Amino acid sequence: MASLARSMRPLARVAVNASSRTPTVRTPFTRSVPAARCLSTTPQRRNADVVDLDSLEPTPIFHLNEVEAAMADSVSRFANEVILPKVRDMDEAEKMDPAVVEQCFEQGLMSVEIPEKYGGAGMNFTSAIVGIEELAKVDPSVSVMVDVHNTLVVTAILKYGTEESKKKWLPRLATETVGSFCLSEPVSGSDAFALKTKAEKTADGYKINGSKMWITNSMEAGFFIVFANLYPEKGYKGITAFIVDKENPGLSIAKKEKKLGIKASSTCVLNFDECEIPKGNLLGKEGDGYKYAIGLLNEGRIGIAAQMTGLAIGSFENAAKYVWNDRKQFGMLVGEFQGMQHQLAQAWTEITAARALVYNAARKKEAGQDFVIDAAMAKLYASQVANRVSGQAIEWMGGMGFVREGLAEKYWRDSKIGQIYEGTSNIQLTTIAKLLQKEYTQ
Repeated sequence: MASLARSMRPLARVAVNASSRTPTVRTPFTRSVPAARCLSTTPQRRNADVVDLDSLEPTPIFHLNEVEAAMADSVSRFANEVILPKVRDMDEAEKMDPAVVEQCFEQGLMSVEIPEKYGGAGMNFTSAIVGIEELAKVDPSVSVMVDVHNTLVVTAILKYGTEESKKKWLPRLATETVGSFCLSEPVSGSDAFALKTKAEKTADGYKINGSKMWITNSMEAGFFIVFANLYPEKGYKGITAFIVDKENPGLSIAKKEKKLGIKASSTCVLNFDECEIPKGNLLGKEGDGYKYAIGLLNEGRIGIAAQMTGLAIGSFENAAKYVWNDRKQFGMLVGEFQGMQHQLAQAWTEITAARALVYNAARKKEAGQDFVIDAAMAKLYASQVANRVSGQAIEWMGGMGFVREGLAEKYWRDSKIGQIYEGTSNIQLTTIAKLLQKEYTQ
């Protein structure tokens, strides 16, 4: 299986013709063709006296440009041919297969938005969302590893890192080093800014003391973005972001959590004991860490929403194929009963609605529009739908849905975390309500 993955060519990249500046797509599966412009990347005609309305073609919310379509096709093949045979074993062992991690790098899945000059694929945000969704159809554990690495860690370096730090870290993050995002603590979950981890200045840089909890990718990661309070007297305005290498003395990975779902994804406690880091490992500005965390989590929620829609599609398809092809009762396929058909129709309608929220949020983010409420709604609803549909899918499949021979019960276990991490459902509701109140208060 490893040899199969290595034989698969990397994901699509965009090349630009220097004379025309017209994007051209080169993919493993298509010849070079002009890239279709998605609505979010089409320049708006401001200050135009006349607009030819017939020339403005409406774009469906699920329209993918050439690069995004190639991404969906490539990741789907990779997930089904390489990851699927290992899903159950990884879940039972509660450990990510190192070969899968390596192959995710080889396929370009860990460098989607990293510019080509740093060794990345140089694609757009929606391409990352497409990849996360396709992976989650097969294994939400692998999907969240890729999601956190791309939407939180890589984005943090791209947005807040110096050119020196970009040159140092982005090539590694693109090719070999998994990233981890360290914000949560034992008493600092939804109240993320109540963190107790402290940082202090030293002659050569900084020193961190404290603990982090519920940290995704912690076993596989070699790169950690750590939030610590450099100026506790300033409250949350003292929170600062730091880059910590796994080899930094004073960093230790402690307890690995045994979880209900996404068991192959590592979730550990991290301890920092006089952990010294150089000055160059400061991320952004001192005291701005709280701003960075808010902004990054807003983007990250779109990734988690995509993970949940992918999970919902995977569980639906797994069950639908069974009830419409194999499972019979009273002399007919279960899927032919009207009661079952209505449940399937309702579930697919909800999945499609959740995906519309996800892709709308992604497109708004790409267009530079305010997407905070859209990300919150997408994450809230997609996690609800994933939990509901994956639970129903077990019932549709009967006994075969309940046993660990297949993947139905795993999808349901994996779905529950969607309502908890990167902002619980109640936090999303609070965010949505506050933004609505601000809009409608006179």
